[in-house]
Amino acid sequence: MSNLPNCPKCNSEYTYEDGSLLICPECAYEWTLESENENREDQKIIKDANGNVLKDGDCVAVIKDLKVKGSSSVIKIGTKVKNIRLVDGDHDIDCKIDGFGAMKLKSEFVKKI
Repeated sequence: MSNLPNCPKCNSEYTYEDGSLLICPECAYEWTLESENENREDQKIIKDANGNVLKDGDCVAVIKDLKVKGSSSVIKIGTKVKNIRLVDGDHDIDCKIDGFGAMKLKSEFVKKI
């Protein structure tokens, strides 16, 4: 098998080459290897409070008490958050916290475990 990358749109592994283009047979997306390398460089690197690089699926802990907007509850220091998802925006972590549900957090208030 060849070492072609998965499709950046649908993550299909059945990509094939056609000249200088890479093509996905499942979603019909076409791209070049040069554009894929440029996209990797453009991706934002998100770091925790200690400077560790975060990635999808990491486990983190909250480093200070956080007030929950619209509620009288507080997320206590040391609360562990599993399986984070990195997103664009002001709050760059999407997660589910036991007892609170779906939340968005800022990476500056967490540390990688």
